[in-house]
Amino acid sequence: MRVVILFGTEMGTAESAADSIAEELRGAHDVSVHDMTDFGVEELDVRDFHIVVCSTYGDGDLPTGAEPFADALDRAAPDLSGLRFAVFGLGDTVYGDTFNRGGEIIAERLADRGAVQVGEHARHDASTEVRVKDMARQWAAALDIPALVSA
Repeated sequence: MRVVILFGTEMGTAESAADSIAEELRGAHDVSVHDMTDFGVEELDVRDFHIVVCSTYGDGDLPTGAEPFADALDRAAPDLSGLRFAVFGLGDTVYGDTFNRGGEIIAERLADRGAVQVGEHARHDASTEVRVKDMARQWAAALDIPALVSA
């Protein structure tokens, strides 16, 4: 099965987390990593399992790298019924209610198109001493990637 990891980042931390997740999953799965700015919504394939790694920018906004992808989801409004995805979000609890909002926004947009989120929505907190790479690897190792029906 193919696992497609999409990251949206402002400062590169989400890309680093995506690479750590890919390292953890390689061997058991065919894994590819893509910047959301370089991945078109028409490339979303229900035969693949998608992992979204998204930071939060400013006061609960999507990072610049995720905005075009999110806008394209709204514009194209693809039917994503049958698509399964998991989310690893990054944020900082000092921002209160908007903590980790970037990952939530992408998850909501995918779900609005019919996709189904599986597994624990990981929420890394930059205010802790937990390293992003370490949390990403642990989360990926525990992720129960569902078997998908070939289309």
